[in-house]
Amino acid sequence: MAEKVKPSERGELEITSLNDMYLQEGRLHAQLLGRGFTWMDAGTIDSLRRATNFVCMIEQYQGMSISAPEEIAYRFKWIGKEQLLESAEKYGKGPYGEHLRAVLEDRIVL
Repeated sequence: MAEKVKPSERGELEITSLNDMYLQEGRLHAQLLGRGFTWMDAGTIDSLRRATNFVCMIEQYQGMSISAPEEIAYRFKWIGKEQLLESAEKYGKGPYGEHLRAVLEDRIVL
């Protein structure tokens, strides 16, 4: 359905256009997000910079990784320990690799 989305007057593909298509077909399922969730538009270079700074700040001050795809896949049982370890080794001793190893060792509190 995304291929049907046409650029807006600003010349951008808008997620709200896709949402509206799903709504019109009765296939939109929405969920209210409570405290702790943030939606940031990253459609411009400046808004992408602000989003990047926000994520960096949260990760640094809260000591948590935001959206580690391998961690999500592991927690939903889409991948196993072996695949998670393989990813951790691929990223080496850097922060992301260390985060994945911490997930494997149950050192990450949700």
